[in-house]
This record gives sequence, C-alpha cells and structure tokens, in this order.
Amino acid sequence: MTDMIKKLIAMISGSVPEGIALLFTRVALAGIFWRSARTKVEDGSWLQMSDTTVFLFREEYGMPYPEITGLLATYAEHFLPILIVLGLFTRIGAAGLLGMTLVIQFFVYPEAWWQTHIIWVALAGMLIVRGGGMFSLDRLIGHKFG
Repeated sequence: MTDMIKKLIAMISGSVPEGIALLFTRVALAGIFWRSARTKVEDGSWLQMSDTTVFLFREEYGMPYPEITGLLATYAEHFLPILIVLGLFTRIGAAGLLGMTLVIQFFVYPEAWWQTHIIWVALAGMLIVRGGGMFSLDRLIGHKFG
C-alpha cells in the first residue's frame, strides 16, 4: 500500500501535472485582470480609455493624476495578462500584477483582502516562485537557448 501511495505521489508531482497546474494558474490570474482591463476602454476599441475610467480613478479610487494612472492601469491590465497566458516573462508579468494588486489593496479597496485580493496574491506568488511551467514560452525559449 505504501509503495502504491509513493508511486501516486510521484506521478502527480511530476513536471506535466505541475505544468498543467501552472497553465491554469496563468489563465486564472490573467483572466481576472483582462476582464478588468476591458471595462476601462471604450466599446469597440482596444486601448482607448473611457471617460468613466478617468472619473472612477479620480472620484472613487482617489488616485493622483487619474488620466495618467488610469492609462497606465489600462495598458498594464491588457499587456501583462497576454504575457502571462503565453508564459512569456511570466515572473515579470506576475510581479507587475502583484504590484497592481497591492496598490488596489492598500489604496483603493482595503476591505477586500479576504474576499478577493488574497487569491490574486496567491496566484501571482505561485507564478513568481515557479515560473510559467512546462507549457510556456519561457520554457521553450529556455530550452532553445540553454
């Protein structure tokens, strides 16, 4: 019985199951921020920030220079999830989204830690620590260039 358990643990601890788990982690984290990004732009455009976004950054979020901070958030929420889904510069992209999460946590919605932000931090942290995994462009490039 012990040998069977050890074999099962070895099987699910391999690089393929880890790669699948990291792929799902990448898609989950990227999806959260991508959906948020799409609410910040004009319908039918890719990156044209809406007037509502500027209003929210000024009035609800209390961010300084809402035209600039809104634009930076909009671009980051589009660009970083694409990198993360592709598994390209995964750790850098996840660190960027972790930084955004911490800004949101401390300056915008400090009451949302246990409901939401702890999950985002956990997902980003996992990608920062483990990287993109087997099914990522990081791995492909790493193998190609040694």
